[in-house]
Amino acid sequence: MEKKTVLLVEDEPLLGNLLFQRLGKEGINVILAKDGEEALRVLAQTKPNLILLDLILPKVSGFELMERLNSDAQFERAPIIIVSNLGQDSDILKGQSLGAVQYFIKAKLSIEDLVMQVKKTLGM
Repeated sequence: MEKKTVLLVEDEPLLGNLLFQRLGKEGINVILAKDGEEALRVLAQTKPNLILLDLILPKVSGFELMERLNSDAQFERAPIIIVSNLGQDSDILKGQSLGAVQYFIKAKLSIEDLVMQVKKTLGM
């Protein structure tokens, strides 16, 4: 069975490393990008099965990244799960309108729930 690939876009080193290691334990190939610009470079070369996306990022925000992915045909659409500190209804609605399949708020985040959702979305 082919290994699933997740692009993790997270500028917070602690959470980024934690998710990188935890998803790796599930047999998922994880590519870590620390800002939206790096994520766009990765996406130009790689077709991940899923994108885990923070919204508050240096250089290119998560919302900007999603808008770019939606408007540029060179990017194949991968499901996006947002993991962000932005928890306002308007942020959640904007994320969903841009194509997010799930929205997790960091303050209420259970790593195990997130891992279960990732595996479900990947069909594992």
